[in-house]
Amino acid sequence: MSNNTVKRAYYIFTQPENEQKGENLEQKYLRRILISGLVSVILLLIIVFTLPSTVLSVSALIEYSVIVALVIFLFVLLVRYFAILILAYLYVNEYTFSDEEEISPFVSIIVPVYNEEKVIRDSIKSLLNLNYSNYEIIIVNDGSTDNTRTICESLVGIRKGKFSDVKITLINKENAGKATALNTGISYSKADFVLCMDGDSQLLPDTLRAAVRHFSDERIGAVAGNVKVLNRKRFLTDLQALEYIEGLNMARSAQSFLRLVNIIPGPIGVFRRKALEEAGFYSSDTFAEDADVTLKLLSKGWKIYYEPAAVSFTQAPATLQQLLKQRYRWTRGIIQSIRKHKRFLFNPTINFGYTFVLWTMFYEALVWPVMNIAANAFFISAAIVFGFSNLLFFWWAGLALLDMITALYCIAVEKEEFRLIWYAVLYRMVFILIIDICKTMSTIEEFLGIRMSWGKLERQTNTAYTSISGNL
Repeated sequence: MSNNTVKRAYYIFTQPENEQKGENLEQKYLRRILISGLVSVILLLIIVFTLPSTVLSVSALIEYSVIVALVIFLFVLLVRYFAILILAYLYVNEYTFSDEEEISPFVSIIVPVYNEEKVIRDSIKSLLNLNYSNYEIIIVNDGSTDNTRTICESLVGIRKGKFSDVKITLINKENAGKATALNTGISYSKADFVLCMDGDSQLLPDTLRAAVRHFSDERIGAVAGNVKVLNRKRFLTDLQALEYIEGLNMARSAQSFLRLVNIIPGPIGVFRRKALEEAGFYSSDTFAEDADVTLKLLSKGWKIYYEPAAVSFTQAPATLQQLLKQRYRWTRGIIQSIRKHKRFLFNPTINFGYTFVLWTMFYEALVWPVMNIAANAFFISAAIVFGFSNLLFFWWAGLALLDMITALYCIAVEKEEFRLIWYAVLYRMVFILIIDICKTMSTIEEFLGIRMSWGKLERQTNTAYTSISGNL
């Protein structure tokens, strides 16, 4: 059979099919045109018949705007809240049933101090009570101007620990900031693992043992600890105790499920020395050296875990002025850290997890505070001007109920003080709003380049550690 004959036969058999396909497409397009035209006519008729009865006014526009804004704000808040809560639950479930290999490498505990005469004895006493036998304590006196140096000198030597003798070393240096004090202690240490803490921190006995076991995973570069407020039984410090449990530790639990904890807290962090060396140790060019070193570790591909049993008690600001100064410094330090690493914000191909952490920090530090303030101001103004007081009350009550449920969950997980749950009534609408205003103002000053000093929290002699730790 010739080629022409084959082509002719193919055309005869396929032509009807092609014509049928063309007819089907034409019918489909015609049907779509008819349906869209019918829908348009129906919508036009609705507009024509309802327009005469529609009242257009500024008040009506604002009413609808309030409702839409309320729905959007609540949607964003709930998505954020439940995303953190679900990830935190998954982490707790994973943590409960995981079986980590027990290891006990030699650890250097670095204690930077600056004018800590009121609390340093209690801090070292808690370190000598650790359920661990293979560690040393290195105190770095960063040019204290009070009696801290004399007290530290009296602690130097071989001291009796819970299971073995513990060597305590003191390094005196000129004042240059916490970051340089930590680097000095780390450089002096010969250990493969270091625990960095604050001069006022007091650790629970199981803290070190619980933290170091995670380093059996070679991918883990650091372990973030569980920070709790020491000086409680005051209105402001109790609110902060709830904030640490619900706002900070729950978020770290969620982040830990992804092995992407974004800030290793200053009062308790355990590091693999190799990871710190790769990250370039601590830096002094931000007001949040803990956030900066965490981001540097993540940028090098290291994973960071959160250990809830590694508990460190720390003193929280007891006055509103001290609290605002602390959060002012925290916010500016976090923004400085993000700006240092901003090149990774728009290039997720290098390290997607790291880029994700940067964007979440950007949202929490810059976007969310402004959104929260604007939403509160908008709804309160609308309630006063247009009589939405009932709507405002239900909005506040709904958020308070959500916070109480979340606080109940977090307190149950950490076996914390039940009395803190009732602070959830004022937690979001009063405490968090004040903090967000402070964050917004510090953000503005940071971008304006206004200079600021470090500032130091005034320490108080406190004996609440024993009573609180006994309940945990």
